[in-house]
Amino acid sequence: MNPRFLLGLAMPMFLAPMLALAAPDDISSHAIDVELRAVTDQRTRGVSDSLLGPGAKLSIQAVHESGWIGLVEAATVSKKQFLDGNGLALTLAGGYRFGDPDAWHFGAGMAAEVLPGAHFDAPHGFDFETLTPTNVRSTRYDTAFAVFEWGYGALEGRVMRVMSRNYRGISTGGVCGTMLAMSADPTRALDCYARGDHGARGSWLFDLDYKIPLDGLTTLALHVGHQRIAHFSEADYTDYRIGLTHRRWGFEWGIDWLGTHVKERSLFQALDGDRLRATDRGRLVLSVARRF
Repeated sequence: MNPRFLLGLAMPMFLAPMLALAAPDDISSHAIDVELRAVTDQRTRGVSDSLLGPGAKLSIQAVHESGWIGLVEAATVSKKQFLDGNGLALTLAGGYRFGDPDAWHFGAGMAAEVLPGAHFDAPHGFDFETLTPTNVRSTRYDTAFAVFEWGYGALEGRVMRVMSRNYRGISTGGVCGTMLAMSADPTRALDCYARGDHGARGSWLFDLDYKIPLDGLTTLALHVGHQRIAHFSEADYTDYRIGLTHRRWGFEWGIDWLGTHVKERSLFQALDGDRLRATDRGRLVLSVARRF
């Protein structure tokens, strides 16, 4: 069994920009916003998707004055975490928003994250009589979500529910198999297998964000998130972020501290050559973005 099928067990908050409300004066009938962002570590919900290396993301957002919004996004990811893929994570999303951006506002939508070609093989069962893994099969990382957002002024909250069978590869093979391969003590992995073969459909992801303008060009951003995974409490964790963004010379410059509090450390390790790397460790991340 290849222990490298572990991934970061995280989910991009793609509907945060997609459902953010624009003031009526900002658009006539529709607007298209294109953003290219480079980062020193491509992170999703506090966990590295780029194996602690640099990454880039291209976002194209279309907004209609009626409230309908669409988003297409492409981000670079590590092939050592998302096995057999082409190194890209693609997001397609659509939704509707309404309300007053300076007071109560709401949004709802559907989204899908696709990692072309990426999949892993892992055992989805365990024979306790012969003490051998069984039912080895392939699992893809692709995920579908339903999203609801609410906000009041600068305070934004969102709830995401996993609608697909698996969530970025989280399944019996992805969770129990990883713990069996990575942990020195197999007890928790065997307890995981004893619960039967499950996926992550019905998982919940929660986020709360608050932005504080410090002046006309600089903003302080605060974030806390939590994911509660159906059938696999081992994959539950909380993430947090504090960051500053500053607009200068036509670019947006950012510096963020991101961290997590996880329950099962073995689920947040990836094999890089002959060494394991922790993808959940706290880290300072720098970024620069340009909008067109």
